[in-house]
Amino acid sequence: MSCLKILVTGGAGFIGSALIRFLIKETQNEIINLDKLTYAGNLESLTEVSTNPRYTFEKIDICDTNEVRRVLNEFQPDIIMHLAAESHVDRSIDGPVDFIQTNIIGTYTLLEETRKYWLTLEKQKKQHFRFHHISTDEVYGALGSTGFFTEESSYDPSSPYSASKASSDHLVRAWHRTYGLPVLVTNCSNNYGPYQFPEKLIPLMILNAIKGKPLPVYGKGDQVRDWLHVDDHACALYKVITDGKIGETYNIGGHNEKTNLEVVKTICEILDELVPNHPKTINHYEELITFVEDRPGHDYRYAIDASKIQSELDWTPCETFESGIRKTIEWYLANQSWWQHVLDGTYRGERLGLIIG
Repeated sequence: MSCLKILVTGGAGFIGSALIRFLIKETQNEIINLDKLTYAGNLESLTEVSTNPRYTFEKIDICDTNEVRRVLNEFQPDIIMHLAAESHVDRSIDGPVDFIQTNIIGTYTLLEETRKYWLTLEKQKKQHFRFHHISTDEVYGALGSTGFFTEESSYDPSSPYSASKASSDHLVRAWHRTYGLPVLVTNCSNNYGPYQFPEKLIPLMILNAIKGKPLPVYGKGDQVRDWLHVDDHACALYKVITDGKIGETYNIGGHNEKTNLEVVKTICEILDELVPNHPKTINHYEELITFVEDRPGHDYRYAIDASKIQSELDWTPCETFESGIRKTIEWYLANQSWWQHVLDGTYRGERLGLIIG
């Protein structure tokens, strides 16, 4: 594929920044990063590419119709990769309105302005244009102890977050079927890796452990998730925009099903090896594990069948959970300045998602 202009929404977030780092490093494409810079948006995650002449940043809310229109007309992108979203289940329980506004209204605004822009393009550019919507496996709801989510699985969201993402998925497909907008949709499993905001399970456990703070595990810790390294995800997303078929959905998974308790215990074991000077009076980090009341509507198990993207687009993850989690822990240990700046801001490692009042 020749050099393209790719507009990435939410590019200062965890997955978005990983995608931009990948695109700058592995391709010659021009990247426009459109991000509102909410609490989870961090331009320090893009320091290594910030001075690259192929990278541009625009601080914009995707709900702002005029600004979205301006950026589309000014930069004339060939591809839009839409990752901008509120993404934390616990925060959606505390305050659903932000999720409705960004994930649903924002996606609508972006779709409608993109449709208008797409209609103005010359024939060849119009034919090659792509709108790629990046979503989550949580839209499918929960699985029992067996089975996998496929691209044909029915939607059954449980939380305000997953309901808002399901809504945005439906809007994207509606703009394709009704208006002909050339779209692609991907639904991914749980991401982990460097630069992840520390309210999420893996970085929270790492940082709490090295500080000697409790490691809160919901319920019995028997909830199962499929874990996907964020760099593998970035590679898969690029595969989809280059080789994917218009109108199709591709599920992206890591082939790494683990219970939450298994994940936390693995982190503790690696930290015992890498940081043997334990805090306080503990001998092993696992002693910090504390079981807490489960969150409302907590889905039991997610598991992705990623055979479609493997067979049709020749993508499989490079990282096993064992290799990826070790690299992730080593990154957090080596990059205290990054996460310390985050902790000095709005997030203090507190429990979120409690229903009060």
